Amino acid sequence: MEQASVVISLCPPAAAEATAASVREAGFAGLFVDANAISPERAKRIAADLAGEGIRTVDGCVIGPPPRGAEDTHLYLSGQQQVVEAVGDLFADTAVVPIRMQGPVGDASALKMAYGSYQKAACALAGVAQALGRAHGVEAHLTEEARRLAKSPLATPDYLTGVAAKAWRWAPEMREVSETLAAAGLPGEMAEAAAAVFDLWEPDKDDSGLSLPDALDRLKDGR
Repeated sequence: MEQASVVISLCPPAAAEATAASVREAGFAGLFVDANAISPERAKRIAADLAGEGIRTVDGCVIGPPPRGAEDTHLYLSGQQQVVEAVGDLFADTAVVPIRMQGPVGDASALKMAYGSYQKAACALAGVAQALGRAHGVEAHLTEEARRLAKSPLATPDYLTGVAAKAWRWAPEMREVSETLAAAGLPGEMAEAAAAVFDLWEPDKDDSGLSLPDALDRLKDGR
């Protein structure tokens, strides 16, 4: 790390401060890109802490799947424009598309919280709806209607097995969303409820072989 000029932090939200602290304690003196799914307030606190050691921070927000095929991954960047430009230039001609925002540290994190409040909560709602349909034996009809009306996680229930495997990361992210909503004077109960649903999938962490029935049954009784 002593020879690195840029460090990108992309880890579970709970580890964001500890990761930044380890970078600071290692004597790093370059650009720190905090691309974690954390609230704007946490992003600002981390940036202020690192600034005390002369480390410049760029706030990052990753939206999209890992780069593959024709699908792009967007990396939003906010902060001091000079360093935002420098970080964005690192991803020239790659499958990661840097989007340079005009605002300060915290703006990219705010975007992540706003996007996550919909995208991940929608997955939680789809999981609960599919579990309810399964409990009454009407899941096939539910999925057909969802596919007819709109493309969503409800219309593609097999997608929920991947959601379950990632839920251990998404639960703390939704609690960050709740904190961000509260700070804006908005109700955070929806985000907290989504986090509670994701908590039920904690035992399925990174399970790539999870079946859809098992994923849905997990929501029914938390087994």
